[in-house]
Amino acid sequence: MNFHDKLIQFQYFTDKNKKVKTNTLHISLNFDIGEKIGKEKLCEIAVTYMDKIGFGDQPYLVYEHQDSAHPHLHIITTNVRKDGKRIDIHNIGRNQSEQARKEIGKEFNLVKAESKKKHQEEYLKPIDLKKAEYGKTETKRSISNIVNTITRNYKFTSLPELNAIFKQYNIIADRGKEGSKMHEKKGLLYSFADERGNRIGVPIKASSIYGKPTMAFLEKQFQLNKALRTPHKEKLKASIDSILKTHPTNAQTFRKSLNKSGVDMIARTNAEGRIYGITYIDHRTKCVFNGSDLGKPYTAKGILDRLSQIEQLQSFRPGYSEVKKEWEGKEFSQGKPDLQIEKLFNDLIQPEQQEFVSPETAMKLKKKKKRRKGLSP
Repeated sequence: MNFHDKLIQFQYFTDKNKKVKTNTLHISLNFDIGEKIGKEKLCEIAVTYMDKIGFGDQPYLVYEHQDSAHPHLHIITTNVRKDGKRIDIHNIGRNQSEQARKEIGKEFNLVKAESKKKHQEEYLKPIDLKKAEYGKTETKRSISNIVNTITRNYKFTSLPELNAIFKQYNIIADRGKEGSKMHEKKGLLYSFADERGNRIGVPIKASSIYGKPTMAFLEKQFQLNKALRTPHKEKLKASIDSILKTHPTNAQTFRKSLNKSGVDMIARTNAEGRIYGITYIDHRTKCVFNGSDLGKPYTAKGILDRLSQIEQLQSFRPGYSEVKKEWEGKEFSQGKPDLQIEKLFNDLIQPEQQEFVSPETAMKLKKKKKRRKGLSP
C-alpha cells in the first residue's frame, strides 16, 4: 500500500461519522533501553496490544521509530467503526492500555516498567550515551539520540551551557556567526565535532530532527530552566566546598573528585590557553551552572585561588594534615576549627627569622668586635 491507499482506508472509516471530532488515535509503545527486540516480535506485540485495548478489528499502521536511545513503536488508528459507531477512548490510557501493558510485559518477558522507574536516573546519565564517532556511526541517528536525550533531561540556560554537555559526546550546536542570515533568522545546526570543538562532517538542521530542537524551542527551555535549576544550586556548592575541604593537591585532583561525585567541571579557555571561566555539569540533578552563577568563590579565579592556598599550605607546611587530624573536632573559642588549626600550626612551625650575612660582612663585624676588646686585628 502506498501513502494514498493508506489515507483512503482511514477516510473511509472517518467519513462514516463526521460528527466525531476526535476520530484518530496515536499510540506510542516504549521499551526498556536494554531490550533487543526483532521486528517480528515487535509486530506481534503491536497486534496483541491492539486486541487487548479493543482496537483489533480497526485499521491501524505500525511504525518502528529509531530516533531515540530506547526502542519504541508508533501506532496510528481510528476510533470510528465500520458501522459508524465511535469507540469510547475516555481514560483508555489509564484503564485498557495500563492493563494491556502489564499483561504483555509478562507474556513477552519484557523489562517491567516499575523496575525501569527505579533505575530511570541511571538510564538518563550521559554515561549511557555513546560518543558520536564521525565516519563510524550514522550521522543523523547518532546526533538525534544525543540531542533529544540531553535537551529533554538537562537544565541549561544558554547555548554555551548546552554545548558544554554536547562537547562530551563530540556534538556541537551552531547558530552561525553573528550578523549572518542564519543567526538573524535563529537558525540552528547540529553536527559532529572534533576534540577541539570544531565542526566536522555535514551538519543537520534542527528542524529535521524528531522533536524539532530548534532555537525557538531552546529559548523556551532557557527561561524555564532558570527556575527549575535554582533549587539545586546549594547542593552543588556544598559538594564543591566539601571536596575542597579534603585539600586536593591540584586542579586535576579536584576535577577527578568532582567527577566521582557526579559533577563534571569544564574549563573555558581563550586562544592563549588561559582559563577565564568554569562550567559545572551536575549529572545528579541534571543541571548546568557557570561558576559566576554560583558566586565568586566558584568562578575560575575563585577556584584557582582556593586551590593555590591549599597547594601552598601543603607544600610549605609539612605535617599540616597530622596536626589537623589531631585537633579536628575539638572546640575553639573563636573562629572556624580549620582556621584555628592553621593558626596553631603556624605558631608551632614558625621558624626564627635570621638575616643573611655574607662572609665579607661577617669578617668586618668580627674585626670591630676585637677592636672593642682592645685587641689588634
